[in-house]
Formats: sequence, structure tokens, C-alpha cells
Amino acid sequence: MSYCGKKLSKHGLLVLSASVLLSGCFKDMTGSDSNTVTQSQEPAVEVAGAAMKGVIQKGIVTANRLLADKDGYYAPDRLAAKPVLTADDGSYDLRLRGKADGWALVELQADGNTRMICDVVPQCDQAGAEAVAFGQPMPLDSQFSLRGAGDLTTETVHLTPLTHLAVTLAERSANGLSPEALSGAYQTVEGWFGLAPGSLRLAPPDLTRLDDLGSVSADALQVSITNAAFLALVNDSTQWSTISDVLNNMTSQIAANGRIDIMGDGVNVALSDLVSAAALQSSELQATVASSVISQKLVVVEYRNVQRFKTIADVYEDSDTEESIADNTDTTDTDSSGDTVADTGTDNTDSTVTEPVQEPTIPANAALLSWTAPLTRENGESLSMGEIAGFEVVYGTNPDSLDQSLAIGDASVDELLVDELTDGTWYFAIRTLDTDGNRSRLSEVVYKQI
Repeated sequence: MSYCGKKLSKHGLLVLSASVLLSGCFKDMTGSDSNTVTQSQEPAVEVAGAAMKGVIQKGIVTANRLLADKDGYYAPDRLAAKPVLTADDGSYDLRLRGKADGWALVELQADGNTRMICDVVPQCDQAGAEAVAFGQPMPLDSQFSLRGAGDLTTETVHLTPLTHLAVTLAERSANGLSPEALSGAYQTVEGWFGLAPGSLRLAPPDLTRLDDLGSVSADALQVSITNAAFLALVNDSTQWSTISDVLNNMTSQIAANGRIDIMGDGVNVALSDLVSAAALQSSELQATVASSVISQKLVVVEYRNVQRFKTIADVYEDSDTEESIADNTDTTDTDSSGDTVADTGTDNTDSTVTEPVQEPTIPANAALLSWTAPLTRENGESLSMGEIAGFEVVYGTNPDSLDQSLAIGDASVDELLVDELTDGTWYFAIRTLDTDGNRSRLSEVVYKQI
């Protein structure tokens, strides 16, 4: 296979300029009311987030500040926040005494009333009980727990199997659960699974209600599907009776060695087991959604996981020491397949082509197009995301007659996989559609040899 084009990368990507802004969800609750008693005026910070594996309902959540002793070792403060229960959508909201500074460790525990929504297609197997259908609630054993950590000044703390692994990894640091150790551990776990940097801070979507979402990124979908893979392993092996068995095995590996097995030894859960399960779930989920936009993003996630499986042997390069895996603020994943792309800095609605930053390898008969939304109209006026109705991709085997098209009715979509292309040279271009029915000029035509 060969790739060519004036500004088309070797992966056949088409990119427009834009920017994305993410914000956190910690809210300072230090304001006082003149009618309240003195005791109620004590500063507090509101910690919010979601517990997702599937959605975890009526899980018991509490939080502790992370404080350093005289030697600089960080551990949870003995004074914990008052426990709260997660809502039906998995969200929680609790108050932690003190100002909105420093870091906190948040933990969820299950009890007899806790339920988890099965997010594995087609069903979730249970030892000694009937299988639970996709989208239906199922009980959790009392040993089930999830942990996560975050900066109280800027971040929401989500609780997932992946954040649970990251906290376990950070505990190996000589400085305990320091901000540097936690940041490095989060990045390391993202690297293990081929997730884009910062993915563990994204709100994981409910895989059983994807059609109800206004928009969702491929990165967020990949996080949720990877988390679902932990439960999928219970279906795939009689060795594991519950998701707690899977999590406990993995945390034991990390606590002992700072890593999980790559290909497995028949005893431990392997990284390859989870990545292959995630690839399969990405494929199976495509049949559960009506939205063509979300279906396309699931295809992208599927190929990312397939590619990660192929390159998984390199995942632990330069990560043999505790210092490099847990307490290093500069830890990065050099094999990430995230959505980050270069910003051209141009002020034009015309589609412009730039070099992307790392994209997954795609099948020989397909092209993966990637773009970001324009910031301005062709006349120079600013263009907001709310004014963009979507995009139109046109393509064909004749650059002067691009006779096939795909409409994308979602401004948040930034990737499209065009597959089942026959042998020959294929040409592609894209235009932006606004909410008033206006269409931009087509971008430069780029091409790929199949």
C-alpha cells in the first residue's frame, strides 16, 4: 500500500484547524450565608464525578485529602468526607472539608444494594446465576471497589477500573500518592492501553445509551470500552467469577511488579486479553446504535484496539523502575493513538490540510480521514461550534468528479473511516455545513493509493 498527496500524511488524514477546551468540575463551596450558624461556614470543596464500569448505582463513595508527612510521603488524611451514594447515572457529589486546594483520593465500595449496568454485548455472565442482558442491572459483590484521584482545584474525579489501576501504580512511588506520582501513573496506564493523553480525566459515556448522547468523542468511547473489557473477561474465561477477581489479579500484579503481564501465562490477566476484548466489544457495539456518526466512531475505536494489540510488545519500554512508572511528571506515552492533531493557526473556513500527530494504522482497503472544525467563515467572521451543522465528505476515483459523499450531522465528529475501497487511486475532500444551510468551499483534494 502507498500513500500520497500534496499534504496527506502516510495514514491518509485530512485535517482542518480548530481548538478544543476542556474544563473541570470542582466547585468551591466556601461561600457563606448570613442566616446560617457559624459552624456551617467552615470552608469545603464539592467533589463531583461518576463511577463507571458500567454505570454503578448506589455505590458508597467517600473521599480523603492526600497530605504529606514531614518526609514528603503522601497518604490519605484520616478525616474522610461523609459518604454519599451514586445516582442512577453513576454520578456522585460530596463535600470535603477545607479549601479547594491539594489532591484527594476518592473511593467507591459496593454493598448489597449496589447495582452495575451490564455494558458488555450481548450479556454479562454471572457465576451460579443467570446471565444479565446488555443494559440491565446486576449485583456487585461486596469486595468490589474503585479508586481515583484528582486535583481539587481543577478536576473531576471519575472512578473506573483504569483509574483504580493508576492509583495502585502510584502507591509504588517512594513519595506515596503524591501529585507527581498520580499524574505519572495516570499517563502510564493511558499508555498501556493506547489511550490519548488525558483520557482518564474524560467523563466516560454510558455504553448502553449511546444514542441518547448529544455528542461523544472517540477518545471517551475508547475509555468506556476499555473499562467494559474488564467485565467481558468474566464472560471469556471460567477462571474469573466476578469483575472483582479480574481487578484484584491486576492490582496484585501492579503492586508487585509495577506492570501487568503482556501476553499472559494462563494464571494472570494479560494486557493482550483486555485489548482484544476491547476490540471485540467495539465491533459488537456497532450493532446496538442507530446513529451512523457514533457507529463510525466505534469503528475508529475498534481499529485503534486492533492496532494496539499488534504493537503491545513495546508497551513497557523504559518502564522497569518505580521512578519511571509512578513518580515522574514527564511520563508520556510515545505509542498513543489519540485524537491530538496539529493546529494550523489559520483563520479560514476553507478546509486546510496539515500533518497529524499519530493515528492508528488502517486496513489496506480503507482511508481514515481526520479534521478539526474551522474557527472562522470564509468572509473572516468568527464561527462557533454551535453554528456548525456538520460536514460533508466527498470522494471518488476521479479528482474532477467526486461522485460519492457521506454527510455527518454532528459538529463534534472529527474522524471518518471510509472503507471497502477498491484498488486504484481514491481522492477525498471535505466541506463544512452551517446551521443556516450554507456550505463552505471544498478543501484541497487529497488522495490515497489502494
